[in-house]
Amino acid sequence: MEINPRRARELGMSRPISRRDFFDGVAMAVGAAALGSLTGCGMDAAAPGRIGTDRLEVPGQVTFPPGLTGLQGNTPAALSVPHALRDDRFWQYAGEARPTGENYDLVVVGGGISGVSAAFEWLRNDPNARVLILDNHDEIGGHARRNVFAPKGRMGPLIGYGGSQSIEAPSVWTAEGKNLLYLLDVDLAKFRTYFDRKLYSDFGMTDSVMCDRESFATEKLVRLTGGLTPERLAAQLPIGDRARRDLVRLYKNPPDYLRGLSRDQKEKRLAALTYSRYLLEVARVHPDVERFFRTTSSDEWAYDTTAFGAIDAWGSAKGWDYPGFQGLKLHRDKPSRFNSPSVIKQWDADDPDIYHFPEGNQALVRMMVGRMIPGFTDATDMDGITTAAFDYGKLDLAANRVRFRLSSPVVSVANDGGADKATSATVGYFDGNAIRTVGAGAVIMACWNMVIPYLVPELPGEQREALRKAVKMPLLYATVQLRDWTAWQRARVTRTRWTGAYWCVSELDHPVSMPGYTCSRDPSEPINVHMVATPAQSGMAPSQGAVAGRHVLINTPFSFMEYTIRDQLTRLLGAAGFEPERDIEAITVNRWGHGYAPEYCRPWNDFYPDGPLPADIARRRCGRIAIANSDSVPAAYADAAISAAYRAVAELQR
Repeated sequence: MEINPRRARELGMSRPISRRDFFDGVAMAVGAAALGSLTGCGMDAAAPGRIGTDRLEVPGQVTFPPGLTGLQGNTPAALSVPHALRDDRFWQYAGEARPTGENYDLVVVGGGISGVSAAFEWLRNDPNARVLILDNHDEIGGHARRNVFAPKGRMGPLIGYGGSQSIEAPSVWTAEGKNLLYLLDVDLAKFRTYFDRKLYSDFGMTDSVMCDRESFATEKLVRLTGGLTPERLAAQLPIGDRARRDLVRLYKNPPDYLRGLSRDQKEKRLAALTYSRYLLEVARVHPDVERFFRTTSSDEWAYDTTAFGAIDAWGSAKGWDYPGFQGLKLHRDKPSRFNSPSVIKQWDADDPDIYHFPEGNQALVRMMVGRMIPGFTDATDMDGITTAAFDYGKLDLAANRVRFRLSSPVVSVANDGGADKATSATVGYFDGNAIRTVGAGAVIMACWNMVIPYLVPELPGEQREALRKAVKMPLLYATVQLRDWTAWQRARVTRTRWTGAYWCVSELDHPVSMPGYTCSRDPSEPINVHMVATPAQSGMAPSQGAVAGRHVLINTPFSFMEYTIRDQLTRLLGAAGFEPERDIEAITVNRWGHGYAPEYCRPWNDFYPDGPLPADIARRRCGRIAIANSDSVPAAYADAAISAAYRAVAELQR
């Protein structure tokens, strides 16, 4: 995690841009006063390393979190109290709780897609209910976060996504997810016009792979052009003759590596292997071939192929991804029972990747919040939500039936009386100075499931243990605002997978325009670049790799993240005229130390698919307390979060 000072100067690290920098600071937080200093608005948590402006000013608004740059998401401000609870450092300094005198029909813990969907569904069934949503972040939507920039020379802001990205494979969304889209009047057919699928290809731009110096002796960019053959691909890679032959064999004519086994036996064998092990131990390819494919799974699963199951690689194989299974003669008429739930769910889905708002799925959250809280926004429809005005000062007004309280981490939830007889509950949260409590007729825990045992100690031991197994995968979503994208056009790439560098993906923003909002259509115009890093430790089980990677991530300063962003974009585009000091105008890194919900998968979860499944135990209702969040499904998709919300509402309202 070293920064070369000379290289940093060359990359423009000294240039004042929109960014801010701070270390985690959680371990130094002692006492309620220290906790309070870390739990206010994220803008107040910046350390002296702050450079330039860190917010987009919006006249007449209390604060505008989407305009914040630098480190966002799971910031020290958002994590200080949860970490203090985890480390048993909170209650000894917290002091006595102070009742607010507020009482609600429903209190929702967690303001992400699941929590807001729960409040929205509760109100649909009980329009007169009083609802309070509490969240530890400074922004609504949880992982569904948007990033907004104001580049020079552009009419209006430039909007990107910092978390939950798209309405993925809507044809196979859950019934609850489809119902919410219907209630919000989201017309998916409009995206066929809004999303320009030919913009980049008309400029001759393609996907690509960077065989980087972290993986190979020589760094080489390879464009995945139309008509590219395995032989031509292999010839361009910085690998030896044997590795080239092995790569071509995987794509063109792999033998039946499991000859003599039945279909069921072959599936069981694949279920016991990772894709990396399959390549090295079964296909016996050269290690350079395995290194070439290692990050193929990283963007979607938040871990590489040393953890990604071979059975899911077989189920996901298409195009240039995951070759080597054709010779097994496993007909693709149906998935294997050992495939992960999402692979099975999307088996026959053929949806184009176009169902995307410029701000990602936070658009859905904003539509719901806007319909529940008067004055928060001046538009709540699909066509108006991206360019709508938002007033965060309206979120927590006493006159509202629905209130959304940000930067308010919940510290305790308890049934009033025994769980079997309780008719109400009490919720405590930290307001930055003291613990405050509110009364609730019902509580929905739509937060990370792994934190629930620290908040609801009355849960049975078996359930607490099951909840702790929901170890989320860490990831980073960076939005880099560039002056223009002429270098990308010259390099003729639109998306690049890196084989071993810190950021595993670099890609131009989705070319989607909404009424009143136009994406960047000319290379001379400003644009957002999206970058993904997956900190999970390679070579470990997903849950173990997540913990190890998160420990490193939480102590990784923003300056290192910025350095690697500048370095990799320069390595990718420098030959095409990219100059980081000139071309990078703003950087926002959305740190999700607790990111993707962990999906059950082979070879790591022997109990899957036959059960019993930990989530079945973890999500049990306890008196007037129900459990939602995509962790409770578990699956890292927006419709999973929505379905979990609907289930929790049904449990409490029946």
